[in-house]
Amino acid sequence: MSRVRVRFAPSPTGYLHVGGLRTALYNYLFARRNKGVLLLRIEDTDRSRYVEGAVDNLIRTLAWAGLEYDEGPGKEGGAGPYVQSERIATYRTHVEMLLASGNAYYAFDTPEELEEMRKEQEKLQVPVREYRRALDLSAEDVRRKLAAGTPAVVRMKMPPGETVAFEDIVRGNVEFSSDGLDDQVLLKSDGYPTYHLANVVDDHLMGITHVIRGEEWLPSTPKHVLLYRFFGWEPPLFAHLPLLLNPDKSKLSKRQGDVGVEEYRNKGFFPEALVNFVALLGWNPGDEREIFTLQELEKEFTLERVGKSGAVFNVEKLNWMNTEHLRRKPDAALLELTRPFLAGAGITNVSDGYMLDVIRLLKARVERPGEFVSTGMYFFRDPGSYDEQARKKHWKTETAPRLRQALSGFRDLASFSPGDVESVVRTTATVLGIGAGGLIHPLRLTVTGVAQGPGLFELMAVIGKETSIRRIDRGLSVLG
Repeated sequence: MSRVRVRFAPSPTGYLHVGGLRTALYNYLFARRNKGVLLLRIEDTDRSRYVEGAVDNLIRTLAWAGLEYDEGPGKEGGAGPYVQSERIATYRTHVEMLLASGNAYYAFDTPEELEEMRKEQEKLQVPVREYRRALDLSAEDVRRKLAAGTPAVVRMKMPPGETVAFEDIVRGNVEFSSDGLDDQVLLKSDGYPTYHLANVVDDHLMGITHVIRGEEWLPSTPKHVLLYRFFGWEPPLFAHLPLLLNPDKSKLSKRQGDVGVEEYRNKGFFPEALVNFVALLGWNPGDEREIFTLQELEKEFTLERVGKSGAVFNVEKLNWMNTEHLRRKPDAALLELTRPFLAGAGITNVSDGYMLDVIRLLKARVERPGEFVSTGMYFFRDPGSYDEQARKKHWKTETAPRLRQALSGFRDLASFSPGDVESVVRTTATVLGIGAGGLIHPLRLTVTGVAQGPGLFELMAVIGKETSIRRIDRGLSVLG
């Protein structure tokens, strides 16, 4: 077999859907595993859906995810251009070939006539192509209409009574009856090709060996197989990926949650976590492993381990994976990722050393970089309020005098290490004849305003003696 060449061929209609990310990822992994080539091709022939800036955003998103392509926009190779709107002349040439061979024909039906035929089709339960009125026109009639500027499309002439079969790497042998396929439009009246023509022509001319795409394109594949035959070309191998599903098993959609890669990036998810999660939506390594780096996936991935069943997009699982990848990151890397969230919260006077201490204490308690700030706001600002449930549970009549006694011990400390803080708390508790928890819980409430967090002794040591004493004083004043 020739060198593997695969492509990711999105349409620039907006953000990159997580399903598109999975398609891009599987193509990328297959290329890397087989020492092949990954192309990025922009399929922008549907001008009505084109979104300005979508191509640049798409390329940035792929780069964020770590999926580097080998040929495509900005990385010209011998098969370019890689933007379909720049290849119109090529498609028209190939349409002429199909017209000359009798495998395509001009059709002049208006939208109204097509709608009438669809209604008649439903009534008589016969395919629309039974009405091929354009085939009754003589060559002279066709020339006359074209010369007069009558709007026309070019349709593929579907052969009757055939079984169109192909081998799918994921699904095995797949068969369709040609009688159930319509005469697909290949060239629209605006001169632009449809997906079907441009896709087949480009895949052949760009030397694509494997077409890896979503299950939604499976019904189109017999049309593509026939086009390859009409042109006299060898078709590539096909692999159709399972659908992505919502938890209720409906097709993944915006109405049930975020579906754009950008949305997850903006929420602080790590690219490696999202890629890891998406990789397992349809593929498995054959064992119980779930956490992978991109490099590990490159070594492990095979199309043979992609399943047929739809894969459920479980955000809770993604959150867990993000946490696992966060745990594996060096604190210095997390510091860099946290900076934008500090700036967004208006926190500007925090040293790197202080922030690294915060990260160390909160690392086991957060899922995303932004939570070092949002969850740990008490590291940066005095509490403006106090958790009411914690107040009811831990603030009793005797609490204030007990805390004043501990506060006196804190004031006398020459150093304020976690050990020093703990010594004051436990010594005071012993003198008072109570458990250390009788001081720890209300102290945490005065210092942070919340009921839970990292170890109190380490926390107070990080925020420092002056801040701790100020907050305890204020807590005693407010809580009474």
